[in-house]
Amino acid sequence: MKNKIKFLLFLIVFCATLGFSGVDFGISKVLAVDCDDLEGEAKVECEEKKDDEGDLLKDMKKAEAEKAKVEQNLGKVKGAVYSTEKAIDTTQNEIEKTEKTVQQKEKYLEDLEKSMDKKKEALRKMIQESYYNSDQPFIFIFFSKDSFFENVRNVDDFFRFKEEVLVLMDEIEKDKKSVEGETVLLEEKKKEKEELLEIKESQKQALEREASGLAKVVAQKEATISEIQSELNELRSDLNKLLGKSYDTDDVKDAIKFASGQTGVSKGFIFGMLSVESALGAHVGSCNYKQSRMSGTRAEIFKDICKELDYDYKKQKVSCPPASYKGTGGAMGAAQFMSDTWRGYENKIANATGHNPPDPWNLVDGVMAMALKLENDGATKSGKTTITSPCNGKKTSISWEDYAAMKYLGWSCYALTNYAPRIQSLSGGYKKL
Repeated sequence: MKNKIKFLLFLIVFCATLGFSGVDFGISKVLAVDCDDLEGEAKVECEEKKDDEGDLLKDMKKAEAEKAKVEQNLGKVKGAVYSTEKAIDTTQNEIEKTEKTVQQKEKYLEDLEKSMDKKKEALRKMIQESYYNSDQPFIFIFFSKDSFFENVRNVDDFFRFKEEVLVLMDEIEKDKKSVEGETVLLEEKKKEKEELLEIKESQKQALEREASGLAKVVAQKEATISEIQSELNELRSDLNKLLGKSYDTDDVKDAIKFASGQTGVSKGFIFGMLSVESALGAHVGSCNYKQSRMSGTRAEIFKDICKELDYDYKKQKVSCPPASYKGTGGAMGAAQFMSDTWRGYENKIANATGHNPPDPWNLVDGVMAMALKLENDGATKSGKTTITSPCNGKKTSISWEDYAAMKYLGWSCYALTNYAPRIQSLSGGYKKL
């Protein structure tokens, strides 16, 4: 009896999970238990527990209000991060445009230099041709032509060309200085944008650090709320003595120990998973297969499993559709396996437990199924692995146990920030069984 009471205090741990069990999460109303029906010490203990329940509900309300406030601040910071990222993109585009304009100006200057050099070369050649024969004085060359007027015209052409070249070179020089001035201004503008970019990058990093800190606070608040909910559930389990299908504490402990020995998955981690998924087997669902809205394929597999185990599939209970997110019910037993997933592990379960066919609603088979899947997803590996966060798409490092937990629930931001941490927070509970 002592073990039974002890176990009842653990059975409902973390019923507020958003896992396959579909149990609602939030502040609960005070349990309707009439302590007047009890006598003596039992009545006193009942009244004390009712008072404790009221205090816990106040603590829960306060913790949830604090969490909501932090989440609001986190939302603002994330908005600021997004705005900063947009500003960074805009600044980077402006820098690229400025660099392109600078390159165009530099190319234009290069072309001006080449044009000036060509004009200079043409003038040099004309002068060289005019004075090519250094042994003959200019006056001789001038009067050696067939026509004096032709010589005069040639001299006029020469000086006119020279004047045009000089004017053009002066214009090129002025244009060159103007472009050089524009290039300097563009370089200064580019430098200002680069300095602005550096500031924005720094602001973004600061905001991301702030967001990370707030996310941790949210996780802490969620853990606090979960702990309070767990305490509430323990109180209520002790008051009710009625938790639906349950197992003896020694049965649960032995099943976890056996599964851990077969797979290498830690006992504490299995305990945490089992607590979150089905409150250690207490909440395995209250819907029939139709109410669960399971898919047609899963329904057929479910019927086959029930037939093999001589269960009435119309009456056999499974998890209900989740109320807090889109999805279907249909999860079976303590491990909350969907029928198709169970089929994939049946042979391994049978080999490990000796039960053929294995039964999803059998505690030993269910816990073994859970451990086998966790092992398959890396829960026995040491160290950490790098994943792409489903929250923000960035690379992040997590433990292999957290990775296996995320795979168990379904890859999501909630699985990373809430589900996996809650399981770890409960892992020490196995030692208290």
